Amino acid sequence: MKFRNFLLLVCCLLLPVNGISSDIITPEALVRDTSSRMLVALKEQKALIEEDKSRIYALVSDIVLPYFDFQRMAMWALGRYWRDASPEQRERFVVEFREMLVRTYGSALADYSDETIVYLPLHTEHGDRDVTVRTEIEQVGGPAIQITYSMYLSSDGWKVYDVSINGVSLVTNYRTTFASIIRKDGMDNLIKQLENRNAPSG
Repeated sequence: MKFRNFLLLVCCLLLPVNGISSDIITPEALVRDTSSRMLVALKEQKALIEEDKSRIYALVSDIVLPYFDFQRMAMWALGRYWRDASPEQRERFVVEFREMLVRTYGSALADYSDETIVYLPLHTEHGDRDVTVRTEIEQVGGPAIQITYSMYLSSDGWKVYDVSINGVSLVTNYRTTFASIIRKDGMDNLIKQLENRNAPSG
């Protein structure tokens, strides 16, 4: 399965449940209950999405992203360079980092091919505010893909701050790439590269 397919499964598993607030259910229940609703929606809206790809970006932005803590993800993705960045650079970076993930998730939606999702037991203690939700994606003719979601309980409910695929952290993976660009060309150049990547095509 392609890496961007993994990102699709990330956003599929983290959409909110209609009528249920994330801060009154467990993170495991949030992941489990929302996945089936989203997978059904993908099938129902496939024709509309094929006609207008921008529908995907709106879907991701409106429904998926409220469950991600982009400020924390951006801080970790930049590592020590976050401390060196100006307030204006931080703000621009968070905006472009968020938009990059919207477009990455959106592009991946079209590649979903009915993989089976298995939810592994969640081991927590009462009062835990930082948990890891583990899932496996079963593939026909291939090994299962392990996807884990690092989540913490914020004042607004459970938030995702990292995703790992077969043990590889999404945030750490970006941190390596971003650090390389910053060391070579500086923070403003990294932001400019993200802006160019996020610019609408055509």
